[in-house]
Amino acid sequence: MHDMLNGYPSDGEGAPVPPPSRSALDAEAVKLAYRRWANVYDLAFGGISRFGRLRAVEAVNGLPGTDVLEVGVGTGLALPHYNADKVITGIDLSTDMLAKARERVQRDKLTTVHDLLEMDAEATRFADNSFDIAVAMFVASVVPHPRKLLCELKRVVRPGGYILFVNHFLAPGGVRGAVEHAMARASRSLGWHPDFAMESLLPPNDLARAYIQPVPPMGLFTLVTLENLPD
Repeated sequence: MHDMLNGYPSDGEGAPVPPPSRSALDAEAVKLAYRRWANVYDLAFGGISRFGRLRAVEAVNGLPGTDVLEVGVGTGLALPHYNADKVITGIDLSTDMLAKARERVQRDKLTTVHDLLEMDAEATRFADNSFDIAVAMFVASVVPHPRKLLCELKRVVRPGGYILFVNHFLAPGGVRGAVEHAMARASRSLGWHPDFAMESLLPPNDLARAYIQPVPPMGLFTLVTLENLPD
């Protein structure tokens, strides 16, 4: 059972964990949503997510280290863009999305891809310190427990390595914030939280030291880079 702090569960580091949104998703809801989306995902979301995806891969390519974990690999849209010196392991909860990713690897002869595995990002089967870099693309607002995802990535990334997130985060206010709150009622059908706040993912200490970059052209997505500090 989680420790409690100020009425919220603790993340194990003493920081309270706010709820990810008003309408939490469970693993089965995510699987069902992405089973529906698998055949049309590239067409429906490939364009709008392209800038964030390519910016995340560009950041990974610029970091030291070779062993890369891509969390939420989906249909493999990012896989062709990694540098040749990177070795990519991709994981996803959706069997249907992974099937599309494997087709892409075979079709495009992507030699950088080491493995594609069906796995829960919050509880992977990897040993401690398995990767130099972990990058989670559009996943933080999908998993049921974002802080648990962060803790798991800290476990599997070597000290001194890097953890990256590219995601849509809730606008602090204005028209966009109101629209995102309204869209939250459709979270289970969408398979993600339109009203997902960055504070639901990053505890205060990590938020203070993270490198946060809005992704052009409209800043709809944000790239977060976090060095994995030793305990």
